[in-house]
Amino acid sequence: MTNLKDIKNRIQSVKSTQKITRAMKMVAAAKVKRAENTVKASRPFTYELTSMFKKLLASVGTYSSTTLKIKSAVDNYPELLQVRKIKTVGLLVITSNKGLAGAYNANIVRKTIKTMADYNAQGIKTILFVVGQKGITALKRRCKEYGCDIEKTYVGVANNPSGEGAKMIIDDIAEYFVSHKIDKIEIITTRFKNMMSYFTESWDVLPLKDINDDYERRHDNILEPLMEFEPDMHNILQKVVPMYITNIVYQALLEAQASELASRMTAMSAATTNAEKMIKTLTIDYNKSRQAAITQEIIEVASGANAQLG
Repeated sequence: MTNLKDIKNRIQSVKSTQKITRAMKMVAAAKVKRAENTVKASRPFTYELTSMFKKLLASVGTYSSTTLKIKSAVDNYPELLQVRKIKTVGLLVITSNKGLAGAYNANIVRKTIKTMADYNAQGIKTILFVVGQKGITALKRRCKEYGCDIEKTYVGVANNPSGEGAKMIIDDIAEYFVSHKIDKIEIITTRFKNMMSYFTESWDVLPLKDINDDYERRHDNILEPLMEFEPDMHNILQKVVPMYITNIVYQALLEAQASELASRMTAMSAATTNAEKMIKTLTIDYNKSRQAAITQEIIEVASGANAQLG
């Protein structure tokens, strides 16, 4: 016979877990709405900045750093636009600091491992720039299999995406790119779709290859207005290129945060529902066991009384 005390303790344990999952669901639901609004508000700016940047590159033609004052790697836009043979790829992997978000982090880690394996098969080395504690922990174990290294980690920006955090990341990436430690940089993140879904994808960041050709292909036979530059086009590009690539990283951080919160809300909602079902099942088992125990006691009393009468 099932121990009634064990079932009762199990019911209390599941109820306690249900309170936690319900609270986490409510918190995630409150946060994901704000994150969704932020993502949707930032996308038009990202699209317009990309369009303007393509127009600018199409108008400039050649790049030169002879008249520029370069204080940091991100200011060296001609080098950032330089396409060279790829020997080492840097992967900016964006995960979360907390778990209990369904398959969110697992999907990103799986995508990262597949990307590393693909590059490894081509004889291309990979190094990682990882956002989020979950990604750091998971990829630290798997990196040795593919001979890659985690060069930089970022924990704070996973909880609070900001322009300053994106700039800090892109400063590091640009330094590695300009010093030829990496020849390409990709972002592995998630694209927020709605409250119930997102999808994992990779974005090319550096070099900014073929962006000029792509713009010209899309605007064949379209008369564009003449662009005039003040003070000159190279100084303007020196400001716009860092703005453009920093905005890509910032947008990726926003998309990732919204996806994480949506995934956590869905996961906690499912956990709360499952806990409710488990409580009902355990309650039925408890009542059956209790009824069986009472019936057994009645039978024993009746048997004892009959034995005395006999």
